[in-house]
Amino acid sequence: MRTYTRPLAAVTGSLVLAAGLTACGGSTAAADEKTVTVYSADGLQGEAGDGWYDKVFADFEKKTGIKVEYVEGGSGEMVQRALREKSNTQADVLVTLPPFIQQAASKGLLQKYTPRGADQVGGGDKAADGTWTSVVNNYFGFIHNTKELPTAPTTWEELLDGRFKNRLQYSTPGVAGDGTAVLIKAMHDFGGREPAMEYLKKLQANNVGPSSSTSKLAPKVDKGELLVANGDVQMNFAQSKTMPNLGIWFPARDGGKPTTFALPYAAGLVDRAPHSENGRKLLDFMLTEGAQREVSAVGGGFPARKDVKATDANAVELARLMEGVEVFEPDWADIDENLTTYVDAWKSATGS
Repeated sequence: MRTYTRPLAAVTGSLVLAAGLTACGGSTAAADEKTVTVYSADGLQGEAGDGWYDKVFADFEKKTGIKVEYVEGGSGEMVQRALREKSNTQADVLVTLPPFIQQAASKGLLQKYTPRGADQVGGGDKAADGTWTSVVNNYFGFIHNTKELPTAPTTWEELLDGRFKNRLQYSTPGVAGDGTAVLIKAMHDFGGREPAMEYLKKLQANNVGPSSSTSKLAPKVDKGELLVANGDVQMNFAQSKTMPNLGIWFPARDGGKPTTFALPYAAGLVDRAPHSENGRKLLDFMLTEGAQREVSAVGGGFPARKDVKATDANAVELARLMEGVEVFEPDWADIDENLTTYVDAWKSATGS
C-alpha cells in the first residue's frame, strides 16, 4: 500500500496535504481547530478524485467547515506510525483493515467511541469495547488480466503453473492488510499454518517479490505486466472503472469451493487525538445513511450499516460477483495474538 502522503484530488481541493505531520513535531494545521487528521489504509480514495473518501470528505467539510488532512499507507504502516507518535499524537481517526485495527486497539492507540448509527453495524464488524467500528464492508480477493487471461484461474494449485512465473505478485504480509489476508486465506483453505506455508513456499517460484502496496499491483495487472495479483473487492472493483482489464476472482483448493472473508475498513478514534471532537463528528458522518448509500454507488464497496440496502448498479454487480463464494470468519483474536508468528513463518518459508 502507498507509503507517502498526498492531498485529495482537485475536486476536494480545500482538503490539505498532511505531509507536514511528523512524529517529532507538530504541524501548523494541528493548531487549527477546524481540521481533522485521518490515517488510513488505501483503497477508499479515488485515483481521479472520484472515490468514497473524496466525496464524503468534501461533503463533511461543506457541512461542518472542518478540513480533512489525509495520510495514506499500508494498514500495518499506519498503525506503526501512530504507535511511534503515541507521545505526540498527530492523528485523530485511524482506518485500517483487520487484523491491524484489532492490533491498534490492543496497543492502546484507540479510545472508546460509538459513532451514531453504529447500532446498525453487525456485531462482528465492530469492537465489543467500542474502540472501532467498520465504516465500509469489503471482502478479500484476487485479480487477473482479462485480456491475456480471459478465464480466471480457479484454484491455488493452478497458480503454481510455469506460465505464472514472474507474472504473479502479492503484497507483503505484516505490512499490507491485503497481503496479510493472503496468509489468513491460505491457512484457512489449506487447513493450517504448516500446509499453507508449504504451498506459499512453492508459489514463491512464480512470485515477482514483495510489495508494500496492494493498490499498485492493479495497474500492473491491467497493463499485462502481471497476470495475477491479490487485492480486495472494493478497491479492485473501483479500480476496474478506469482499468478495463481487471477481473476479480476467488481461489479455491483443488476440488473445493471458492472462499473469501470479510475485510472491512474499520475506523477508530485515536487516543489523545488533538482534535477528538472533530474526529467524533467525522466518524458520525461516515456512518450516516447518506454516506453509507454512497459506499457502493461511489466507492464500489458494501455498506457497513445493515439498514442501508443499496440497489444501485454497482451494488447489483457486486452481489453477482459474490454469488457462489463461501464466506468464512477468521479467528481475529488468534490472528491478533499470533500475527508475528505467522508472518515469521511466511518469511522463513519464502526466504523473504
